[in-house]
Amino acid sequence: MNPLFAAILGVVEGITEYLPISSTGHLILVSRLLGLKGEGADAFDVVIQLGAILAVVVQYRRLLWERTAGLVSLKKESVSLLVALLLGFVPTAIAGLLLRKKIKALLFGPGPVALALIAGGVLMIVIELALSRRTKKPLDGLEHVTPMRAFLIGIGQCFSMWPGSSRSMCTIVTGQLTGLSTSTAAEFSFLLGLPTLGAATIYEAYKSREALAAVGGLNVLVGLVVSFLVAWLVIAGFIAYLKKRGLVPFGVYRILLGAVVFMVLVRR
Repeated sequence: MNPLFAAILGVVEGITEYLPISSTGHLILVSRLLGLKGEGADAFDVVIQLGAILAVVVQYRRLLWERTAGLVSLKKESVSLLVALLLGFVPTAIAGLLLRKKIKALLFGPGPVALALIAGGVLMIVIELALSRRTKKPLDGLEHVTPMRAFLIGIGQCFSMWPGSSRSMCTIVTGQLTGLSTSTAAEFSFLLGLPTLGAATIYEAYKSREALAAVGGLNVLVGLVVSFLVAWLVIAGFIAYLKKRGLVPFGVYRILLGAVVFMVLVRR
């Protein structure tokens, strides 16, 4: 690891964390391309998610401040959002604690990532086309994220632990299936990333602290700063895009990328 590689991975993390194309999958592929592998590289890929988390905090600072302040007076919208985030977070937290080691041992590789990319891409396209035929108007606004919808989105988020599937894809698609508009599902996905990615980052940093020390503090700092700046630019643009267009182009991209990875693996 060196500052240049750390910056490259920071750019990859910032671009892909909130797009439905899998940040972990891309980081694994790019890390292998750069010749980086092992516990330190895997831990670095997880820890620099903190930069993307901070980007959500900055982008939604007004909403987060209003909802946090509203908890003091128990305002309905503030309590509802907190309950929704907790219900969305719990399933993934439990699954992560139970399956973390097995997932890292079996699925952190180009082959499983390519398979998840293709499967997720096909799923996104099929669901997008199916939902385009519905007559009922999707629900727009975070006030429509009920406890049941939040819990179902949390169940969907569990599937994102397979690298290449994408946390954003799993949560946005599940949100769509519960009746939410694509942009509202994406906004809730961003906010749900705060406890989910925050817990994963803290846990990984603690468990792999020795490996991270070997990676180097400067490299980690570079990765964090770059991922924050890039993710901040991506978030606003993605929401604006979703208000006018759908997820099909991202599905096509996933399928093409997965196919390329499989071709490279076969030729080795």
